[in-house]
Amino acid sequence: MEKNVLQSITGISIYPLISFAIFFLFFIALLGYVLVANRQHIRAMSLLPLLDDAQPVTDKPNPSC
Repeated sequence: MEKNVLQSITGISIYPLISFAIFFLFFIALLGYVLVANRQHIRAMSLLPLLDDAQPVTDKPNPSC
């Protein structure tokens, strides 16, 4: 029954194309961000959950790691 309801809507065939385009563009943008992102900043952000509250957060690499 649901199939017949969706087929009765005019222009419904464009929605899968729009959703695929949004999905594809999101992951292309995410890939671009990952390729361009500053590696030291990503490393500093990845260490945040492991740091105590008293330790400062810097983008400089820690020689002990």
